[in-house]
Amino acid sequence: METEKAIFACGCFWGAQHLFERAAGVVRSTVGYIGGHKEKPTYQEVKAHTTGHAEAVEVEFDPMQTSFTELCKLFFEIHDPAQTDGQGPDIGPQYRSEIFYLNEPQKQQAEEVIALLRSKGYEVNTRLTPASTFWKAEEYHQHYYDKTGGEPYCHIRVKKF
Repeated sequence: METEKAIFACGCFWGAQHLFERAAGVVRSTVGYIGGHKEKPTYQEVKAHTTGHAEAVEVEFDPMQTSFTELCKLFFEIHDPAQTDGQGPDIGPQYRSEIFYLNEPQKQQAEEVIALLRSKGYEVNTRLTPASTFWKAEEYHQHYYDKTGGEPYCHIRVKKF
């Protein structure tokens, strides 16, 4: 099976991973850091705002079962793209709304979804950025809610396509 990857930042990566993992066609996901200037950042460094990185989730998916566009739609459903540098109670640049595209088709598809949302009157402050190195977060962050039995506290369905 040939898979593709997508990288999304939409607040706390625990909740994002939890929700993306349950989407049709998603094979696996990894939480980590992207978009900053420091190699191999740690959670403490990202949290201290010293690296420029965002908390993000790298989603590996089967393009025969879902598409990048469908994952973009889910991304916009599970967070508030109007909020800048934070989501709900999580405030700071590491919680920003950002799509890190891996190729031009992903960029174009993300732009189309954003244009659709704006045409419906939604405010979208989501950044579109070429993907840089994705640094895997510490193991205790991986599949956090599966390990703890909890549910995401900071992600909501903002809109439905």
